[in-house]
Amino acid sequence: MKKADIFEFYRRLAEANPAPQTELAYGNDYQLLVAVTLSAQSTDVGVNKATRRLFQEVTTPAQMVALGEEGLKQHIKTIGLFNAKAKNVIALSEILVRDFDGQVPRDRDLLTTLPGVGRKTANVVMNTAFGAETFAVDTHIFRVGNRTGLAPGKTVLAVEAKLEKGTPAPFRRDAHHWLILHGRYICKARRPECWRCPVADLCRFKPKTPPLAAKSVAAAP
Repeated sequence: MKKADIFEFYRRLAEANPAPQTELAYGNDYQLLVAVTLSAQSTDVGVNKATRRLFQEVTTPAQMVALGEEGLKQHIKTIGLFNAKAKNVIALSEILVRDFDGQVPRDRDLLTTLPGVGRKTANVVMNTAFGAETFAVDTHIFRVGNRTGLAPGKTVLAVEAKLEKGTPAPFRRDAHHWLILHGRYICKARRPECWRCPVADLCRFKPKTPPLAAKSVAAAP
């Protein structure tokens, strides 16, 4: 995608949603870190249901450690991989208490040393909690980057590098939110809703998907 088209791509997404936010529910930086860690291979909706009561009880790493692994499991047992996630959340909470005075470090490299925190999770926390211009490439952004031609790449790191290099300054802070939401609600995996996409004319995806009604009419004898 050409530079001018990339700028216009983001401009339209920004116009449609001037202040995009994560759909994970949280009350502070620590709860955000926990929520993003729990969201791996799970939906934001599912995580929010699991953490609704948890976050009423637990607002700090020390409180999470006091709750314990078994207590945490009772709150998050409805989400995928809850056993491993509970173990990681307790372990990272212990480290935050011991090494960081209970605070979430404002450093991506330090964040990725925590149990269960990979580069994507660290990028989300750095961006959402601390305003860093990071690009957290999940399945939605990977798909949008490749399908549209915005940031093609064979790996997550390749797509992240393309976004890092090609995203214009006015849009860097919120870019990953716009792309995630676009992939989640419009540029869907199985059937992208091209007929209502605000950037369809800029997108390199050729077999544009028609509305269901139009498709039915076209298929009629």
